Amino acid sequence: MTAPTPIAPAARRALPALLLVLTVFGPISMDLYLPALPALAGEMGAATSVAQLTVTACLLGLAVGQLIAGPLSDRYGRRGILLVGIVAYIVTSALCALSPRIEVLILGRVVQGLAGGVGIVIATAAGRDIFTGRKLIRFYGSLTVIGGLAAIVGPLLGGMLNTVTDWRGLFVFLAVIGAVILALTLAIFGETLPADRRTRGGFGQTLRDYRTLLGDRVFLGAVLNQGFLYAALFAYLAGSTFVLQDVYGLSPQWYAAAFGLNSAGHMVAGYLAGRTAERWSVFGTLTVGVVVTGVGALGLLVAGLTPMPLWMVILSLFALSSGVAITAPPATTLAMSDYPQMAGTASSLLGMVRFGFGGIAAPLVGVAGALSILPLGLVTVVSVALAAAASLLLIHRRPPVTAPAAAATPSETASVS
Repeated sequence: MTAPTPIAPAARRALPALLLVLTVFGPISMDLYLPALPALAGEMGAATSVAQLTVTACLLGLAVGQLIAGPLSDRYGRRGILLVGIVAYIVTSALCALSPRIEVLILGRVVQGLAGGVGIVIATAAGRDIFTGRKLIRFYGSLTVIGGLAAIVGPLLGGMLNTVTDWRGLFVFLAVIGAVILALTLAIFGETLPADRRTRGGFGQTLRDYRTLLGDRVFLGAVLNQGFLYAALFAYLAGSTFVLQDVYGLSPQWYAAAFGLNSAGHMVAGYLAGRTAERWSVFGTLTVGVVVTGVGALGLLVAGLTPMPLWMVILSLFALSSGVAITAPPATTLAMSDYPQMAGTASSLLGMVRFGFGGIAAPLVGVAGALSILPLGLVTVVSVALAAAASLLLIHRRPPVTAPAAAATPSETASVS
């Protein structure tokens, strides 16, 4: 039996912070170079819609990458799979910077997304390895906060870098970020899943694990709830720029301010949700989040049916984004808490559904052109209604399964600030 890589006390204290970083270096790959997208299209001689496929390709890769990495980490351990993913991210980021044609760049973005998805799924699964109870809820609340921060920092940082370099330089910057994360991982990330807790049985066992998870109404309800709510969130991300700039005439600077306000709300709501679920009720906090998201979606639908003032639209977008953030910590905890022995597989399904449903919903907001809010209102209302229906699976939830004492790790007593 192979002994796990030991975690030194100092590294153990720094590990939660590293896990938070691992959740954003994949998604930030989507946002960082968005300000340079028009220049990329011009240099490559590609239509705008074709250039936008580089964003879709990354999103697809992030979803599929999680689906692959999770089960592999349950079988072979977290650390080795994570290191492979980070190295692949560095290499593909560099190759994206050197792409001679748009087709090569799209392919590179798929692989970059695959590699970035590894960080997300390993961070979520490793959190389940080392935390239980209230600390686990608090950790998933922190993940939501960091996700909101990345949504603010990514485009702003990309805009600043774009003043001193082109889109190729932005991909070089992503490769450098990957190298820094690789160095931190080598120094801090010891194996969190000992050999005696890993799954065995190959692909057949993976299929059995999927069947077990999808047959559990609590897991299925939590995952579907998040999938549909993230569909609403991605619809907001795809449609807000057209709504606020083309319909209401905001300048790019004021749009950035409104987007930053909503992202700040996302961060604060995620933090408060983690604390509320920890001290009050996991299911109750989830219900509050669905209701808040629904209020925002209904506001957008009304704005699509009749002219509404700008402040009401911004408030609706704020409620929608904040509501999704409220649901993330309790739903993630419900999905992950009962299956410590297959946390990677559970995390992979959760992440794949979030990004997959989001990728399907995002293009739908533009079906009526850039000057209509109605598709955004319809997509978000339908998504929230489906998320609420999925939550019904959680009403008669069974008592959580407590992991055996032997499954605890020395770092289980770590805390997240």
